[in-house]
Amino acid sequence: GLEALRAATGLPAAGLGEAALLEAAADGAPFGIATTTPLLADALTARVAELGLSDRYTGLRLTAGAPERLSADPAVLLDRLERAVRACAERDGARTVVIGGGPLGEAAEELRARCAVRIVAPIPAACRALARLLTE
Repeated sequence: GLEALRAATGLPAAGLGEAALLEAAADGAPFGIATTTPLLADALTARVAELGLSDRYTGLRLTAGAPERLSADPAVLLDRLERAVRACAERDGARTVVIGGGPLGEAAEELRARCAVRIVAPIPAACRALARLLTE
């Protein structure tokens, strides 16, 4: 994993999911995850636990519809992802929502203007994590 890479190279490394989860949980507020891919559900929940964040994790919400079809229609993808984000906030009590999946970054940016909760996108979160590592 990342620790092995860091140890083997001596270089800073940041994983997309890890960076996003750590950023979402940094202020101690409850956070959830919204994504399009059911196959990621177990891995995401396991990573939350591995990072010691389960006490703040409100759960995962999936979009309705096949991920392949959603990615082919950006407007529908955005609508379904917005519904998942709102469910994280309104039903689960999340104050921050991680958008699960690097390819969903563009949608994450648009959701910031549409949703009242804080949105964390994985790629920018990893870039911020790397920037912090490089200045330490």
